Amino acid sequence: MENKNQLSGWSRFGPAVEPLDLEEFLMLQLRSEDLALMQELGDFPDDDLKVEQVEKECRTVRHFVPEEGGELDPHVRDCLRSYTQPWLVVSRRCQGDGWSTYSERVGLHKVLQKQVFESDVQPENKDKPGLTDDSGRTLTSSDFNLRCLAPDQRLDGLMAFSSPDELDRLNQQERNRNRHPELFALYPPPDEPIFATMALYDLKEKKKISENFYCDLNSEQFKHFLKPHTPHVDVSTLAKSAIFSITYPSPDIYLVIKIEKVLQQGEIGDCADPYMTLRECESKNKDKIEKLRNQAEAFCQRLGRYRMPFAWATVNIMEVITSAVDRDVTDSDSKSSSMDRKLQLPRRNSERYTNIEEPFCCHVGGFRTTPIPINTIFKQEGDRLSDEDLLKFLSDIKKTSTPQRRIKTIPGVMKLDVSPVNDMPQGCLSPELIPLKPLAEKNIRPLKEVLEFPSNEVYVPHNIYRNLLYVYPLRLNFVSRLTSSKNITIKIQFMSGEDPSCALPVFFGKSSGPEFLQEVYTPVTYHNKSPDFYEEVKLSLPARLTERHHLLFTFYHISCQQKQNQSGSCETLIGYSWLPMLNSDRLQTGPFCLPIILERLPINYSLHPPEVPPVKWMEGHKGLFSLEVQAVSSVHTQDNHLERFFTLCHALEGGVVFPLRVKEEKIPENKLEHELKLSIISLSSSSLEPLVLFLHRVLDKLFTLIMQPMVIAGQTATFAQIAFESVVSIVNSLHNSPELIKDQQGRNSLLATYLYWVFCLPDPPQNTQSAGSRYSTMGRATAANVGSMLLQSRIRSSSNPDIPGPHNSAEDAEVNNILSSKHVLYSVRHSLFFPELSPVSVFLLLQQFHEELALQMVVSTGVCKENAYKYAWFFFELLVKSMAQHVCQMEKHSVPRRSRFSDRFKDDITTIVSVVTAEICTILVKQHKVEQAEKVNISLAFFLYDLMSLMDRGFVFQLVKNYCNQMSAKSVSMPNLISMRLEFLRILCSHEHYLNLSIFFCSPASAPVSPSPSISSQSSGSCSYQEQQRILALFDLSHEFKQQHYLTGLLLTELSAALDMESDGLYHKDDRKAINAINSLLCCHDLDHRCEKPDIRAKVAALYLPLVGIIIDATNYLDFTVSDTRGGKNKTGDQDDDLENIPPINQSIAMAIAGNPFNTLGRNVLVSMASLVRFSSTLAADSSRHLLVCFLWVMKNADRSLVQRWAVEMPPSQLNKLLELLTICVSCFEYRQSSDKVSTQALQKSQQAKLQLEEALLRGSGARGEMMKRVGGMDRGMGQRENLRWRKDLTQWRQTNDKHDKTKAELDQEAIISGNLATEANLIVLDILETIIQAVPLADCKDSVVGGVLKVLLHSITCNQSTTYLSHTFSTLRALVVKFGDLLFEEEAEQCADLCQKVLQYCSSPVDENRSQACATLYLIMRYSYSNNFSRIKMQVTMSLASLVGKSSDFQEEYLRRSLRTILAYAEEDAEMQNTQLPSQVDELLRNLNCILSDTVKMREFQEDPEMLMDLMYRIAKGYQTSPDLRLTWLQNMAEKHNNRKCYTEAAMCLVHAAALVAEYLSMLEDHKYLPVGSVTFQNISPNVLEESAVSDDILSPDEDGVCSGRCFTENGLVGLLEQAAELFSTGGLYEAVNEVYKIIIPILEARRDFRKLALTHDKLHRAFENIINKGIKRMFGTYFRVGFYGSKFGDLDEREFIYKEPGITHLPEISHRLENFYVQCFGEETLVMIKDSTPVDRKQLKPNKAYIQITYVEPYFDDYEMKDRLTNFEKNFNLRRFMYTTPFTKSGRPRGELNEQYKRKTILTTMHAFPYVKTRINVIQKEEFDLTPIEVAIEDMQKKTRELAVATHREQPDAKMLQMLLQGSVGATVNQGPLEVAQVFLNEIPADPKLFRHHNKLRLCFKEFIMRCGEAVEKNKHLITADQKEYQQELKKNYNRLRENLRPMLERKIPELYKPIISFLSEMF
Repeated sequence: MENKNQLSGWSRFGPAVEPLDLEEFLMLQLRSEDLALMQELGDFPDDDLKVEQVEKECRTVRHFVPEEGGELDPHVRDCLRSYTQPWLVVSRRCQGDGWSTYSERVGLHKVLQKQVFESDVQPENKDKPGLTDDSGRTLTSSDFNLRCLAPDQRLDGLMAFSSPDELDRLNQQERNRNRHPELFALYPPPDEPIFATMALYDLKEKKKISENFYCDLNSEQFKHFLKPHTPHVDVSTLAKSAIFSITYPSPDIYLVIKIEKVLQQGEIGDCADPYMTLRECESKNKDKIEKLRNQAEAFCQRLGRYRMPFAWATVNIMEVITSAVDRDVTDSDSKSSSMDRKLQLPRRNSERYTNIEEPFCCHVGGFRTTPIPINTIFKQEGDRLSDEDLLKFLSDIKKTSTPQRRIKTIPGVMKLDVSPVNDMPQGCLSPELIPLKPLAEKNIRPLKEVLEFPSNEVYVPHNIYRNLLYVYPLRLNFVSRLTSSKNITIKIQFMSGEDPSCALPVFFGKSSGPEFLQEVYTPVTYHNKSPDFYEEVKLSLPARLTERHHLLFTFYHISCQQKQNQSGSCETLIGYSWLPMLNSDRLQTGPFCLPIILERLPINYSLHPPEVPPVKWMEGHKGLFSLEVQAVSSVHTQDNHLERFFTLCHALEGGVVFPLRVKEEKIPENKLEHELKLSIISLSSSSLEPLVLFLHRVLDKLFTLIMQPMVIAGQTATFAQIAFESVVSIVNSLHNSPELIKDQQGRNSLLATYLYWVFCLPDPPQNTQSAGSRYSTMGRATAANVGSMLLQSRIRSSSNPDIPGPHNSAEDAEVNNILSSKHVLYSVRHSLFFPELSPVSVFLLLQQFHEELALQMVVSTGVCKENAYKYAWFFFELLVKSMAQHVCQMEKHSVPRRSRFSDRFKDDITTIVSVVTAEICTILVKQHKVEQAEKVNISLAFFLYDLMSLMDRGFVFQLVKNYCNQMSAKSVSMPNLISMRLEFLRILCSHEHYLNLSIFFCSPASAPVSPSPSISSQSSGSCSYQEQQRILALFDLSHEFKQQHYLTGLLLTELSAALDMESDGLYHKDDRKAINAINSLLCCHDLDHRCEKPDIRAKVAALYLPLVGIIIDATNYLDFTVSDTRGGKNKTGDQDDDLENIPPINQSIAMAIAGNPFNTLGRNVLVSMASLVRFSSTLAADSSRHLLVCFLWVMKNADRSLVQRWAVEMPPSQLNKLLELLTICVSCFEYRQSSDKVSTQALQKSQQAKLQLEEALLRGSGARGEMMKRVGGMDRGMGQRENLRWRKDLTQWRQTNDKHDKTKAELDQEAIISGNLATEANLIVLDILETIIQAVPLADCKDSVVGGVLKVLLHSITCNQSTTYLSHTFSTLRALVVKFGDLLFEEEAEQCADLCQKVLQYCSSPVDENRSQACATLYLIMRYSYSNNFSRIKMQVTMSLASLVGKSSDFQEEYLRRSLRTILAYAEEDAEMQNTQLPSQVDELLRNLNCILSDTVKMREFQEDPEMLMDLMYRIAKGYQTSPDLRLTWLQNMAEKHNNRKCYTEAAMCLVHAAALVAEYLSMLEDHKYLPVGSVTFQNISPNVLEESAVSDDILSPDEDGVCSGRCFTENGLVGLLEQAAELFSTGGLYEAVNEVYKIIIPILEARRDFRKLALTHDKLHRAFENIINKGIKRMFGTYFRVGFYGSKFGDLDEREFIYKEPGITHLPEISHRLENFYVQCFGEETLVMIKDSTPVDRKQLKPNKAYIQITYVEPYFDDYEMKDRLTNFEKNFNLRRFMYTTPFTKSGRPRGELNEQYKRKTILTTMHAFPYVKTRINVIQKEEFDLTPIEVAIEDMQKKTRELAVATHREQPDAKMLQMLLQGSVGATVNQGPLEVAQVFLNEIPADPKLFRHHNKLRLCFKEFIMRCGEAVEKNKHLITADQKEYQQELKKNYNRLRENLRPMLERKIPELYKPIISFLSEMF
């Protein structure tokens, strides 16, 4: 059995058909017309492939390269070439066709015409002239004459057509005017010089995260003081603004500003003291201040080159930014200040820019310039200068806002401005001081870009030349040196030799000085022998470093005070130290602790480290000087593995002397191969950051080694395999690194960027015969054999841990078979191809990179093979780009496509595709990694996608066939493969030449089947059988179609299988993916500029004709819940109600009742009918919508004559399905929103389609658009932007879970696009219907076709439609009336009635054009029905108006009156009909309609009073007692109103009355036992129904034309009404009534043998009875109130009392508040008085100018005999006519008194009808009253308590809380006075009045039963309590015993008189 299922699953998709040889067909069979068409489509241009060099976008004005001459190191040379050479980009010229013009489509809403919908039109509220008189009194229709109104404008040429064909032609011209050609376009970013140093610190990471920025704010006067020490000032040092970058934002980032001053005598505190103590404003300080100024000038003159620390300040930069953002959000309208930018944050250096997620401060770029005043400036402490000390201070500030250690502050204010950098400002300099773009137009102060030191690694490869070194002196320790050296500074120089002239000017200057310096000095800490330093020395490293380059440190003591007789320098030499730049040819970085030499520097000192020379050292050669050196270099790798690899690679290029020195190791030539292989293997062991930084160079070198063998020591060395394995290892490690970014498909972004921009084929070796070259010219045969031997050796090796053991699975066997066959093939093939050549002698055959790469992929094994296929996308992209470069070189010689690649390479590709396909299955079966398998599958799809532009298309199709067959064979056991196959085909079909690969078969000469035949004569007779089958076959998915249109056939086959809902469930789980693939494909065609011409669109549509057949077959499975037609064209509310929540009263009731075959019209009509259709799985709503828009696109663009012929030849059942499908389209694309009327949330729901389309357009909808973005939409910098072609989620509609807040402009834009989409979709449906109608004369089943078309049209105008669509639809309807009037009025009476109703509905439209069209249509209906069934039309129009005014709450009668006047004008102006009775008949009909409007006017007054409104509607329905049709209409109107108010029971009763009326009619027509005998049969449901039997036989005349002609007066109508009633009873919770209703339905269904409906009926009964059982006493029924109206203000209601039925739990204040609010609006707050009690109202005490309302809660009342029959809760709440309320009183007049004087009055009210009824209030017709004495009141109270205790005790599932609450009220200590006091008052003594004896005894017996029930309850509670309630139980027991003992004497006392007669009687007997 299992095998059988597998076979069925295989056959459903079947083996893929054999594709045609495409290239051969193109060469041999194409005709001229095909060539012309293909040329128009841009077919395969010769220069389609484009390999171009793209200049790198350079941020600076020039590439920064080293300026020094001489020969550069090979590694440096390679790096420079890599950073400066252009990118190499491979693209295809036609790629993305159809999307290049989307830039104009983004503003689509600007060119679209705004569609007018009635739901968007606000009707005018002002009174129309002529409708009211001066007093404002509303006039009735009897006062109104239609002729006093001016008619609307009539349609021109209503009758101006000579024939129906001309009418069709005119209508078609109008429909085609102003149509939007692209359907998918709618569907759808103190005074002395001071110097400031700024830097950023990250407190969390405890590190400095930027280099220093230097600036000073000194005046020209102070700069003059320093002029002797500043030879010149470069412009670049004058910057006062800087751009800082923050890659990892954090709340703990601080901007630290350190302030220095010129060195002067004294400690820091002494120098700062004048700033803290002296005030310039005090006159006594003037002399001191002047003296200080003179001293400062003297120090500047003498010591101007030296600095000393002075002060520092800090600010949390992120707090500033966050507050600025918040302020801008709250104050977005305020204007930002135009202050100079002193600081700009944050911005990333573009070289380091990456898509790193920012968890903090994600809106940093959105604030305005923010000034930061810094008021706290801390004095610098000489012993706390290091960064460690600074970070401690910052930590204290974060905790307490001030440092814990008390630090003195210096008075002053610093002001900074912070702003985001959105656009690069002019005049900016890079960290290397190279000007950035844009250049400054004039001389302006420059800005500096500050280099960031990211707090964490930033993994972005180097792409510019940068070679900077930062030197950080840390501390100096001279404490133990007995010397006077205290003011110590260090002079730092970068030397290229030992001569003083070798000092290089490479140090970056600070502010206001030279740009580059030869030496720098550290600041001085006064009198400190072991000073700390905070200096940062930045220098530019030479590109070529030698062993002579070193850092020289010279230590000086600075004399601050010039001594007498001392002149010259203030510097005293202390010693030297140095640091060589290279150590074993590698740049030295890191921390160092250097000794200090006291003598002159020895000769050649720079060649040795400072420890070596035998000289005099300070403190015995101890390390005294601590420093740190850091490099920021894109040249120096600073990684041992990379350094070794690059060195050995350069050794292969020649020019080196062996043995080669690598660090301390010397490598001879004969070991070079071995060492190089080791270094290749160790590459993956490199640290991640340096590997990423030099990733491009590493990969370039490895690819060179793969491509070209080397000659080493005279032997050929092949590195291909080991280099390939290294590449695989690197790719694997990059993907597995959590720090690196991946796109949606899991692709490493660094690798994707490398492939797209950087990779190019390795350069072929130049001068291959030169002595220095090591390149070998080994051919492919040798390489293949070597690879094969390596593979065989590996397979034989049992010690290799990477080789897994043998597997027995089928998947592994399949892979191994493929590979093993390939190895044999290689060895045989190559030995035959080069029989006479040995490996050494193959000299001229240079192998191609793509061939070698493919070979390595094939022969790889073990972990290497696993990872290579796991990340196959990388190698596929590598293959494609290398193949593209190869093809580009070949195309210069015009090589045919078939000859571009060798057969050997094609075999390799075939093997790779087969292995990858098998690998996908292996990943799923063995590893269960669905996501990984999907990624590999998508990689393979894009690989074949690219191959179609490079290789023989027939060969690629063979690969596709092999893939599909492999996947199909496995898909039965692995359903996931179906989804993957769909994704695979979707990607392939998005190729830019997809149309060219399919479309040319659409001409008769090219293929045996022609999808676009022409019809010579539409009026010709029936065609031959063969012709008929040929036409029908065009819409079928035939074998020929699949073969000729290969990709289309595969995709449509998948779609067909996915939509086969009756399958075993494997395929249709992927229906969404299949539908989305087709949808995105058609979207591409629709927006393709090559497909703009209609004839080309028809060709493309012909390609998808089988799709139409597939969709029609799937009609029953479409979900069309997206449209709710309830409420007609003016409906409001949520459109997304669930089916179960949609009340079944709506505009489509009649169609369902009449047995409409198109169940789509009743999608939300009856749950039962929907369940009849939807008996199996359905598509999701969004998938159905996507599928339908595809159907509409094909039908819109298909050849019209072909569609017409198809409609003629189509079987009737198929035509019915087509019409049903069109109905679904109308519902799905209904316009359901207005920007003015609905909330944003509702708008988002209704705008789903438009949002989907716009997103599809923006993203390119599918793989084709993704490819477009991949090629052209990527940033050309090295940014890590995602490669969009891999965003699989972008190929499916995103859920509309987007923005919740939209501007009005956005809402209006969405409304325009949505309105145009609805209009265009419906116009396409209308076009199809017109095509079908015009084919009717050729069809045999004319009647059913016309009826079906009319049903679709009626459904369409029921939905919310635009004025444009309605005008065309009314034109079509008029054409139908003209051509098929007799058929419509005779055979389609039901549809005709609907037509009248819908047209009349639009006659009341507030839109003039809609009203004008409807008037013309209605008059035409009257005119063409005049000679046939005019009486029926009159009745239907009358009923339609009654229904319209009854149901529509916002009905505008003034518009309808104007329409009636317009129709009258048509009749009066119709010259042809003036001699007939038509004008007078029309006049009479319009007068009757005008009378009905009078009821509307009255009803309008009571819209806010539902009870009064229903009373009025009830009276109107009662008035139509003699007109069953209208009475039935008004009953349905009442049902609709009740349903809207959620009064489901009353709505059901209205329908029961309507059904009884129909039953009366049917019983007179025919006598069937299964039919109800009139209304008598319904009395079990409600006795009220008998009033329908008042219609006598002479009134109901079935023979009279037009009477009882509605569709409801049929058996179907009766069943439909009763089924709706049953649904409403069920919704209202009256499940017992459901049973009674179905008792009437079931005999009818049994007589019909309708077992399907019987099954559904019994299922509903089953659910009803289950609800009765499950809900039990929890069911809530109505609550009833007596409402009395008193006062002349109420008019007819004065002194009338009603019983109001309210929902289940309604409290007295609720109904009181509701009525009070309503009548306060009517009469005013001063007039209305609410009577608070229930005592009888004395009319004499009421004020005549007031209105009084009295509301009392009442309960149903039953006599004792009634209670015997009313056992259930339902029976006690159904058919209620008597109600009771009680009124407490005393003889004294007070309502309350003591127990012995408390009386109670019971009032019993009787209503005219029983509840529930067709109304929610019924008037009271009888009132009875009787009083209870105090003891009777006590008896009643005790009986009530006893009943409650008994019920609570004996429940099946006792409620412990309820029981304890009752016990507490009965025996609790606090309430003992309750029952006990009653007993003491009434039972303590025997009453003196004998009349009270029996009451006394009855109360005593009540107490006996009460105390017994209390005992039972206490015992019951004992079993219910928990362990913690034992004390509570004991307390209850004690209270109970106490109460029983207190009551015992009274209960045992009997009245002797009551027992005397019995005793005497017994004594007489004895």
